[in-house]
Amino acid sequence: MTASFETIDNSLSGWAQDLKQRLDLATQAEPERDTGDHILNPGIDLFASWEKPPRDAAVLIGLRNAADGPSVVLTQRTGHLNSHAGQVAFPGGKIDPEDNGPVDAALREAHEEIGLDPGLARPLGKLAPYFTGSGYRIIPVIAAVDEPVSYVPNPNEVEDVFEVPFLFLMDPANHQKQSRVWNGQRRYFYEMPFADRYIWGVTAGIIRSLYDTVYR
Repeated sequence: MTASFETIDNSLSGWAQDLKQRLDLATQAEPERDTGDHILNPGIDLFASWEKPPRDAAVLIGLRNAADGPSVVLTQRTGHLNSHAGQVAFPGGKIDPEDNGPVDAALREAHEEIGLDPGLARPLGKLAPYFTGSGYRIIPVIAAVDEPVSYVPNPNEVEDVFEVPFLFLMDPANHQKQSRVWNGQRRYFYEMPFADRYIWGVTAGIIRSLYDTVYR
């Protein structure tokens, strides 16, 4: 599977064309930009709990063209996982040697985790790398998800698949900065509660990065 970014054409919805143009302009204006947990925590090491080279990963920010506007596809992770159990996350994971870069990795992981047909996801662009304190260098891949789409959660990884309106996530009034003490230090992070879903940490940080990239 080899994926490439869509060119602007009439087959893309108006919001998708606008988003792609904004992503392209942001990439041209600031190609070396990076983001991550360290942005809100400048006094803490880039990889606060990881001493090895960063691990490359990719996530898919899939936007489905819902009746009342685009919505972002998210997952609730299962409760038995060794890390981030029960948390809200984007479909995604490590970039394997067999993957042809982060776009292919994000599409593969979305297919494995939620059954998303790669042929229904049209990549629009990428965000700058997001570095996590646990040692990951995550490439968020943005894609327009075509209809008809259905989700089949992999019970080994995903408890539920749900969607959140894109406009809600792109409203900075919904980006709440919170903090907790971790290993004796206060750590700051974003949270974006929506209905009964608690979106926070890396997922919320990536959403904030998307907002900063295309709308700020």
